[in-house]
Amino acid sequence: MGEAKRRKEQLGEKYGQEKSKFPGLPGLSFDKAKSEKFVQWTTRGAWIGIFVLAGAWIVIRFIGPSFGWWEVQ
Repeated sequence: MGEAKRRKEQLGEKYGQEKSKFPGLPGLSFDKAKSEKFVQWTTRGAWIGIFVLAGAWIVIRFIGPSFGWWEVQ
């Protein structure tokens, strides 16, 4: 009998399901899919922040002074 078959018999219905990262904390069920989704959203948020910061810098440095809204010293 191979290791996979032995493991399948031992785990029963739980075979093939992802394990929780923190099994001792039932309220925090971070599995692999949720972890990947968290990384995806935070990466997207970081890029949005970078573009907002760059846009604000362009407005403050170039657009505002060209319309005479303020002077850059």
